[in-house]
Amino acid sequence: MTDQPDRAEATKKLGELIKDINIAMLTTIEADGALRSRPMSTQKSDFDGDLWFFLGASSPKAQEIRNDPRVNLSYANPDDQRYVSVSGRGELVRDQAKMKELWNPLFKAWFPDGLDDPDLTLLKVNVEQAEYWDSPSSTFVTLVGFAKALVTGQRAEVGENAKLDL
Repeated sequence: MTDQPDRAEATKKLGELIKDINIAMLTTIEADGALRSRPMSTQKSDFDGDLWFFLGASSPKAQEIRNDPRVNLSYANPDDQRYVSVSGRGELVRDQAKMKELWNPLFKAWFPDGLDDPDLTLLKVNVEQAEYWDSPSSTFVTLVGFAKALVTGQRAEVGENAKLDL
């Protein structure tokens, strides 16, 4: 673990870690307390502590967020051995200007009426905490680190792991 960076540094670091990972697994809490995850496309915008997603206002995930706004987002880039877990509070937002800013014509596959779709809403996730695992080494170097740890009986050192408070 490294020392905890300040909010601005943590925000910048998190933004860098997830900027090129398009899909996150969004986990919400169902009414019975069960956890439910599904893939969501993170909308491209400068990360300022909030993450944005399009969704249907009448969807089960929207209802789950209305009932309990606590959410988790999991990002993974196995090719770069980079993994990020983000927790925060979700909020459903109907802001036409923000929707227009984030809109991509490909989203018509899910929202055929585009920005005029009456069910279209945004999920804004206010990030509270994140934890990441980042190993800049190749898979071979990582495996050598694991093997060395097994032989020496010491903990494997295979990259950076830190918690961020936003």
